[in-house]
Amino acid sequence: MDIPRSRLRPLMADELRRFEDLHPRSGSLFARARDSMLAGVPMPWMAEWAGSYPVFVSSASGARVEDVDGRSYVDLCLGDTGAMAGHSPPATVAAVASAASRGITTMLPTEDSIWVGEEMARRFGLPSWQFCLTATDANRFAIRLAREITGRPKVLVFAWCYHGSVDETFVVVGPDGSARMREDNMGPPVDPALTTRVVEWNDASALERELSHGDVACVLAEPALTNIGIVLPSEGFHSQLRALTRAAGSLLVIDETHTICAGPGGYTKAYGLGPDLLTIGKAIAGGVPAACYGMSAEVAGRVQARLDDMAVTDVGGIGGTLSGNALSLAAMRATLSEVLTDDAFERMIALGARWAGGVRDVIDEAGLPWEVQQLGARAEYWFSPTPPANGSEAAAADDHELARFLHLHALNRGVLLTPFHNMALMCPATTEADVDAHTEVFREAATALTAGR
Repeated sequence: MDIPRSRLRPLMADELRRFEDLHPRSGSLFARARDSMLAGVPMPWMAEWAGSYPVFVSSASGARVEDVDGRSYVDLCLGDTGAMAGHSPPATVAAVASAASRGITTMLPTEDSIWVGEEMARRFGLPSWQFCLTATDANRFAIRLAREITGRPKVLVFAWCYHGSVDETFVVVGPDGSARMREDNMGPPVDPALTTRVVEWNDASALERELSHGDVACVLAEPALTNIGIVLPSEGFHSQLRALTRAAGSLLVIDETHTICAGPGGYTKAYGLGPDLLTIGKAIAGGVPAACYGMSAEVAGRVQARLDDMAVTDVGGIGGTLSGNALSLAAMRATLSEVLTDDAFERMIALGARWAGGVRDVIDEAGLPWEVQQLGARAEYWFSPTPPANGSEAAAADDHELARFLHLHALNRGVLLTPFHNMALMCPATTEADVDAHTEVFREAATALTAGR
């Protein structure tokens, strides 16, 4: 059933009034913030939350956030994965405090970097690693390396993918099947159609066709689409992806930044993907800016041979003075060794299943034609009776007005969801009671939406 707008809009108006009554201090701070910050926030996407203005945070710990109005929330957003280890995990906080007192950045390696490199190799199966500050940088660097060692100019991505702010990736499939720039792409240096080939997720035939041109240095792919909602791979698609890239002489770069939720070694380890390069950021340092990229022995050998020929490396387009700094590496070591452990993932994934099950029960009770998807410790509901098979189907299934109501309804009752999706993520500190709190809030919203039908 469609939710009538005549029913939805009065409910939304009520929630907006409730929001403003509950968050007067945030409202005052937002009014002040607009005098000194563009859009009144440090980054424009912080204004995308469902209320009349952003909630200003006073503190966050574990799976909870408290705002400046003294309201506490179950946090199922977790910094859009950046806080997947939980807010301020004690082991990470202690490591950061200790490292900060011994030098934050020196442009020299620390022993922590060796430990983290070895741990990433163990988790993901790639032997050689480099460190940077964001997953965007990791993806940029991986693309540059792929172009350098293959001698090919283009990148292939999947429509509606997300790889941070990498210029080459803001493309979708146009009506004629060619690459078309996504709407709202701000100030692109060139038309991405000049740099990028694009196909729909799960379309092996289109993938083979685009790779046949022989100009693709690498395919950059999330193991499952996540930023247009969770769109899982069809059965056998990853095997086809790996076989087709090898046959075409194109490298396969897997971006695990969001899909680390699938397990300690991400989707790559859980499903044996075998990429040539792997990128990851956000969660691996407990919220401290950090990222890394790994490569196979064969790729590492080709890169090292190129480095051996270079007179200087600091102007080669790969670097960043603060990349691999001592503080980030200490945070990564503590987070990986003591927080995002095998046992933690087992609990988190079970909680993801509990969240999905609770939402599914409510959907069935209310007779709503909606679907639920789970990806490890992450889960999401869709406003469609079947899960989308690709990014374009996912985009078409979106109902921004309905999603905004559900998000604001939950926020007003102490539950935070990822603002761009109907998605929840579990951290090591999340409890069954936290999950069940969302289920009850979701049930209340579903009841309100379907009353009197």
